[in-house]
Amino acid sequence: MTNSHCCQRMSESLKFNCDSHSDPFACPDSLFLYIPKFDEYRLIIHDGGSSSVLISFCPFCGATLPKSKREAWFEKLAALGFEDPGEDEIPEEFNDRRWYSKSLDTIVAE
Repeated sequence: MTNSHCCQRMSESLKFNCDSHSDPFACPDSLFLYIPKFDEYRLIIHDGGSSSVLISFCPFCGATLPKSKREAWFEKLAALGFEDPGEDEIPEEFNDRRWYSKSLDTIVAE
């Protein structure tokens, strides 16, 4: 699942762009989010805010989705000396999948 998603329907759902709503949380037809830096798939909760819930399985094909890397992201940044990633200026690679892809590439190469 490095460059694509588990199935075509999930890919299409994540690419969905609404002509009426620029914010996926405001659009009732936007159902899923993918957060690359955490490798997380989330179901949008349309409650008027920005709520979502982590999902572990694709609702379309049933594939097991990757385990969230959210906790590892915070741990790695803390180990690098960042106390508040929301306020600190963190390295650019931590804003997407590069921070964990690099370590996966190293593991595969060994």
